[in-house]
Amino acid sequence: MIEKNMYICPMHPDVISERAGKCPKCGGMDLVEKKEEHGISHDMHEVDQPQRAGMYYSCPMDPEVISKKPGNCPKCGMELMPITKEHGGLDHANMEEGFKRRFFVTLPLVFIIVVLAPKIQEWFRFSLTFPGMEIVTFALTSVIVFYSGLPFYQMALGEIKAKKYGMMTLVSLAVLSGYFFSVAATFLFPGENLYWEIATLVLAFLLGHWIEMRAVRGATGALAELARLIPPTAHKIVISGKRKVISDVGTGQLKKGDLILVRPGEKMPIDGVVWEGESAVNESMVTGESVPVEKKKGSEVIGGTINSDGSLTVKVTKTGEETAISQMMELIRQAQESKPDVQKMADQAASWLTFTALTVGIGTFLFWFFGSNQGAIFAGTLAISVIVIACPHALGLAIPTVTTITTALAAKNGILIKDMRALEIARKLNWVVLDKTGTLTEGKFGVSDVATFGKISSVEIINLATALEFHSQHPIAQGIVEEAKKRRMNIQPAKNFKSIPGKGAEGLVDGKKVVVGNQALMEDLRIKNIESRIKGFKQEGKTFIFVAINNRLVGAIGLEDVIRPQSKEAIDAFREMGIKTAMLTGDHETVAKMVAERLGIDTFFAQVLPGDKVSKIKQLQEGGNVVAMVGDGINDAASLTQAHIGIAIGAGTGVAIESAEIVLMKNDPRDVVKAIKLSQKTNIKMVQNLAWAAGYNIITIPMAAGIFYNLGILLRPEWAALLMSASSVIVVFNALLLKKERLD
Repeated sequence: MIEKNMYICPMHPDVISERAGKCPKCGGMDLVEKKEEHGISHDMHEVDQPQRAGMYYSCPMDPEVISKKPGNCPKCGMELMPITKEHGGLDHANMEEGFKRRFFVTLPLVFIIVVLAPKIQEWFRFSLTFPGMEIVTFALTSVIVFYSGLPFYQMALGEIKAKKYGMMTLVSLAVLSGYFFSVAATFLFPGENLYWEIATLVLAFLLGHWIEMRAVRGATGALAELARLIPPTAHKIVISGKRKVISDVGTGQLKKGDLILVRPGEKMPIDGVVWEGESAVNESMVTGESVPVEKKKGSEVIGGTINSDGSLTVKVTKTGEETAISQMMELIRQAQESKPDVQKMADQAASWLTFTALTVGIGTFLFWFFGSNQGAIFAGTLAISVIVIACPHALGLAIPTVTTITTALAAKNGILIKDMRALEIARKLNWVVLDKTGTLTEGKFGVSDVATFGKISSVEIINLATALEFHSQHPIAQGIVEEAKKRRMNIQPAKNFKSIPGKGAEGLVDGKKVVVGNQALMEDLRIKNIESRIKGFKQEGKTFIFVAINNRLVGAIGLEDVIRPQSKEAIDAFREMGIKTAMLTGDHETVAKMVAERLGIDTFFAQVLPGDKVSKIKQLQEGGNVVAMVGDGINDAASLTQAHIGIAIGAGTGVAIESAEIVLMKNDPRDVVKAIKLSQKTNIKMVQNLAWAAGYNIITIPMAAGIFYNLGILLRPEWAALLMSASSVIVVFNALLLKKERLD
């Protein structure tokens, strides 16, 4: 039983303390008070935190390692830290703070050791000696080696257990070998020690990792940014009789069917539908769409979006992992877990570099010890420099930092990448195949023409048709109603409405019998020569609805599937990039041809059944063409899978599209162009980072081995450590430049 005024960690419920403070296990979580009110009342943050953020864990040193469970990093052995804190921030900052703290503890000790070093006194021509000076130097260096260097040994142990020998293995080997050699020179045999070299080496590593982790922390923000979108509390509405009681509860405590109040300017706490009220909602943080979306009763809302100017009562429809934010976080986790082929190559190169460092380091020691008269200290110093300079961290970070920033940049633009290999392929595309309905077109009818016969205006025709179609849910009827709304017409529903299945409807408008329907219905009214009446209009791909008053034809309305205004811009952009376009549709060839000609599409396939779409993709893939398929992810699953890259467009809140590698949050084909541009920019950064990481080692390893010693160039261990850390920081900062790239 937990007593009053006890504190507990939201992430580690076994950690209980009588005092407030930080959790000793995770180091960053604030212990929260446990209050006893009629039993045990769970603190809001404890319940809310795991559910609302999905609670992912990541390695501070290897940003591509993301897990749903706490534990140790499989690459370096470092403890995985929760990506979210109380308000959704990165806990990587605590590891960064740890390196910073050790650095400032170590700095004065290193200063003392350096001042007492005989070699430094010789170089700077001063003398400072006292009895037991070597013992003092030994003691201070021991503190530095075993306290300041502890994180490196812990991570090295993780690498050894995972049989993935890398940076920390080499760092630990360099520090400990130099230290134990110096201890032996102090107590077992007379000789020069490496105390000041080892002390400055550890200091350089701490400084380098502190700076490096600041850079890496800036590169690992995609999941945290999404987590921060969800507010920790919600205004829950409880209806008791005729009274409404509003109380603030943790977002994680909400259940399906709960009613919540969202005031102007507040964030939606969770996914749901509008139960009451009207407002505009800014969904840019989820979909990338900057224009606020109008919401009214029945409209879906997404957790994390911002309510603009009206109060909304929202009914909760999704919780936990069902919510759009949780699904997006899972897709981003999958993307950061997936590896492009170039990263696999870099990982293999980093592994080989570790063994190369050991081989060259041993060879350097043997060469200078037996092949020159420089002695063991000189040979050991160069060997340590080789091992330090060859640490493969820059090579290991070269690709993961780019991919993590890419996923964040993509998410900000409403693009979710499920597999990073898709971006690697996207820059090689020859063909982009687009489904017509719902992708290039809006999948709904819009008014294109209004014909009048007699003394009646086009506005009156729309008004009469809307009066009847107002009652219908048919797509064509809805298209006419939408046209009336665009024209801001005052809609007066018809009286005595009667639906005529498959043909149209009739009713009374201003006391007159009005019939609205297709040609068959007009023929039933014995109205003749209908086709001749609309000869003046281009009829390809259009559907005509006729309007009659008292059995006399007075007008016709032409409707067609509305082409998205963004489609032409997207097709033009593909052409500029040298990518050909094809359109798939189940519509008649005349309709397909009309849409293809309007948009400038290279080729089209009409009257294609869903099962035949795969064969069309295969047809385009012949001859080695790289093909992307863009569809709505529902009827296009097989063709999305067959294509080299499947792109699901307009996924909205249902983002977990299994058949696609890339998911676009809104119905905008221009986002496909953005994804390809992102692919190209990502590839450039990967090549730059690999070139730097590889080129750096080719130059610095021979330098550290003493190949330029006769020219007076020698690379000491502490300088090797700083150069190695600088190399890692450079690849991270180069990757960070991606954040400034525009995809428009």
